Amino acid sequence: MKAGDRVLISGSVLTSRDASSRRLSEDIGAGRPPVDLKDRLVFYMGPTPPPPGRPLGAVGPTTSARMDAYVPELIEAGVKAFMGKGRRSEQAKKAMLEGQTVYLVATGGAGALLARHVGEAKVAAYPELGPEAIYEINMDEFPAIVANDIYGGDLFDKEWAKWRTRAKAAL
Repeated sequence: MKAGDRVLISGSVLTSRDASSRRLSEDIGAGRPPVDLKDRLVFYMGPTPPPPGRPLGAVGPTTSARMDAYVPELIEAGVKAFMGKGRRSEQAKKAMLEGQTVYLVATGGAGALLARHVGEAKVAAYPELGPEAIYEINMDEFPAIVANDIYGGDLFDKEWAKWRTRAKAAL
């Protein structure tokens, strides 16, 4: 996969947000991770309550940069991909490049539509955190775009450069 590629994700992924990311990092450091992170995708998302007949409500991505401090520990614990929205810090991008870990972005503001791609969901850790708990969800062709690849490609940098070139030409 390269930066800019569109992908469809199917299978089991873990979710995390601010509070669960902090707790997970602490538990990894203490040698007691509550979930197996080997070869997993962590989706930065906190679901809304489910409507009748659905496993979850909206499943829109949250801003990933808030969890950047925890990226090195999660990669060391086995995470192979992250998904959320927005750019990542230089520290996180460096850790992902060294760990051969990709970062995917999902469309923000479309959580209700994205929920159609979730078939099952269960709380996997930290149930007391409510929507910030770690959920294990099963996705079926969930749409995303590769933002940072294992070769150092960065979709945000690439698109910003194209925009600047067009803006200069227009002046």
